[in-house]
Amino acid sequence: MLILHKKWRLESKNLARSFFIEILYTSICHTDLGAWKGENESQRAFPRILGHEVAGIVESVGEGVLDIKEGDHVIPIFNGESVGLWGIASQRRLIHLCQELEPRRTLQTLKKWVKSSNIWSWCSRTCGCFQAASGARARGASRIIGIDINKDKFIKGQTMGMTHFINPKDLKRPVHEEIRELTDGGVDYSFECAGNLDVLREAFLSTHDGWGMTIILGIHPTPRMMPLHPMEFFDGRRITGTVFGDFKGKTQLPQFAEECMRGAVNLDEFITHELPFSKINEAFQLLIEGKSLRCILEL
Repeated sequence: MLILHKKWRLESKNLARSFFIEILYTSICHTDLGAWKGENESQRAFPRILGHEVAGIVESVGEGVLDIKEGDHVIPIFNGESVGLWGIASQRRLIHLCQELEPRRTLQTLKKWVKSSNIWSWCSRTCGCFQAASGARARGASRIIGIDINKDKFIKGQTMGMTHFINPKDLKRPVHEEIRELTDGGVDYSFECAGNLDVLREAFLSTHDGWGMTIILGIHPTPRMMPLHPMEFFDGRRITGTVFGDFKGKTQLPQFAEECMRGAVNLDEFITHELPFSKINEAFQLLIEGKSLRCILEL
């Protein structure tokens, strides 16, 4: 338990099996933006503290903590959220990183890809499509297609692994028809990163009959329902969603951190800006304008 005094002095109580973390860096993403705006019902239900991408150092350790010690570099995983300078967490919600990994290196998810797969990803203002492209490249996907109305996204996308780019404004027919012709029947995997139901339908229709998989990454406003007909699933196409890339954070993210250290995954290309935490509003504006992928905020 933490007691917050009026002059912002924290007093800790009953910290058994928990520890105190000094947060050094944080970042924001489109999920934070959506929560700030209250884009869906769950986000409007209660007051909330934004932030789920942080890195820091363990300042002190409570009784009963076995695998974390003072001075360790750690990343609180998705459902252990904090944007303050100090945070408290259970050891089950913290990832222990090697000391060589700098706290500023934010970790993102990496999907297990099938070699020779065709990948479709709608970008919008998020960096989810670039993450999908980077992960697909790392797993040997043969064709990676980015979709966006901002042609400048392809310049960045090429460095992330995109092999093709389509601007819907340049087409005289639906995107899925263009994709199915380009890929001889449809892509193997499509990623909807925009939080737009019309885009979701295009993503689904762009997948190949029999085995195509659509993954929802964008946060969708409510109460609109998915624009899909049950009969469209009878040919074997599937649709699912993912949070945190279906990673088991405690056991799998340290392995991913090692891949980053070896250079198998380049996270530096996702960091487009670095600002002090006092300029967080400027960071949000960069995100709103589509000028930022990840802005590192130093506390």
